[in-house]
Amino acid sequence: MYTSADHTFAICAYGESPYLEELIHSLKEQTLSTTLLLATSTPNDLIRGLCEKYDIRMYVNDGPGGIAGDWNFAVSCCDTPLVTIAHQDDIYKPAYAEEMLTRINSSILPLIYFTNYSELRDGREVNDNRLLNVKRRLLYSLGKLENAGKRWAKRRALELGCAICCPSVTLCLPNLELPVFEAGFGSNLDWQAWEKISRKEGDFLYNTNILMLHRIHEDSETSHLIRDNRREAEDLAMLKKFWPAPIAELINLAYKRGQKSNG
Repeated sequence: MYTSADHTFAICAYGESPYLEELIHSLKEQTLSTTLLLATSTPNDLIRGLCEKYDIRMYVNDGPGGIAGDWNFAVSCCDTPLVTIAHQDDIYKPAYAEEMLTRINSSILPLIYFTNYSELRDGREVNDNRLLNVKRRLLYSLGKLENAGKRWAKRRALELGCAICCPSVTLCLPNLELPVFEAGFGSNLDWQAWEKISRKEGDFLYNTNILMLHRIHEDSETSHLIRDNRREAEDLAMLKKFWPAPIAELINLAYKRGQKSNG
């Protein structure tokens, strides 16, 4: 049985995010207290000051950079078997850690745990729009506990786009291959990771409760990727892991329209 001592929120901080302190507040206000650390490849006065203010240990990545490098570094800094990579712009609801442990302890072979989520736009919580509704439909089968370990259900959540919200994910490291993330993709390295993990025996544990808020704003990395069209190419590459090329290209056209709601 996993306990609160077995989990870490690994905060990934980059640059000078005006939202970082709000994220830290949400982690400090969890109903179940677990370990916090912060990993960054861009140490600065803002990050140092917040780590000192909230007594959070800071680790500096001097190795491979990029999103994959930063995420893998954050995971490597953790001494616990359960890790949630907390993105600096997002917010976690108070029950996230408590409900995560309950669900993971219900599984014989947990791979990843993740939750339903809302978007945070201009300070307002949005939990009902076309993109969110599509993702929830893709996750419908995994919402039933008996399907958590079924390969078809795990892959259905990924075959038309990545329905799993990356910052809502807790990794069960003893059951995964490290490093979790592979360099090469800019926005879809999480989709790539979940696709690889979906082939393994074990459970994708989906909590249908909304337990985090994913911030959408102009300066997000995803918004930048969409604007320079890298996202479209990456989506197509991922879709081809599930579908023949002609079908993947048709799906990608529809998926591209959905990206417009991000920025």
